[in-house]
Amino acid sequence: MILIVFDVDGTLVDSQHMIVAAQAAAFASVGLPPPSRARALSVVGLSLPQAFAALVGADGPVAALAESYKAAFGRLRAEAAIREPLFPGAAELLARLHGEPGVRLGIATGKSRRGVDHLVATHGWEGWFATIQTADDAPSKPHPAMLEQAMAACGAAPADTVMVGDSTYDMVMARGAQVAALGVAWGYHTPEALLAAGAQAVAATYADLGATLWARL
Repeated sequence: MILIVFDVDGTLVDSQHMIVAAQAAAFASVGLPPPSRARALSVVGLSLPQAFAALVGADGPVAALAESYKAAFGRLRAEAAIREPLFPGAAELLARLHGEPGVRLGIATGKSRRGVDHLVATHGWEGWFATIQTADDAPSKPHPAMLEQAMAACGAAPADTVMVGDSTYDMVMARGAQVAALGVAWGYHTPEALLAAGAQAVAATYADLGATLWARL
């Protein structure tokens, strides 16, 4: 059995426009100028308190920013003014892996449980993931707890577990949990940064990712 754990934002879902817009609204709510787009996306993968602490400092209005961000994100999603599409090839690869004997799928994300539930329902993935670890369940990445809990839930060993993500936080988390780390090039951190953080390989497309994963089965 192999456990393949996916990050969400920047790996499965192209949520950059929603994230940047919600951050801008959150900063406006506390009277601060928003970060640049690059800076806003650099913290994607962290849980909200850690992300905003990185942006404004631990002594800044972190709690207020986090609450305003959640409200703005929910409002923007309800208005459907900004799309959060899956990256090309994501749905097809997940469907293929879901139907493969001996493969179990997981999620490890800085999103809330509510956000992941919305994603799963939207794409008809109910029952596809043997384990879902969120910001509500564990310390923020890059702490290895999400992967450790995922492995414990599935009875998987580190040698039989793979983390797939777009951020250095994912790679450092994987390294801390002693599991294989695969990066993807279409997310919010550069391939060079992913390799420096411990990625064993960085896929350029979902076809490349699928080939790398299939070589492990």
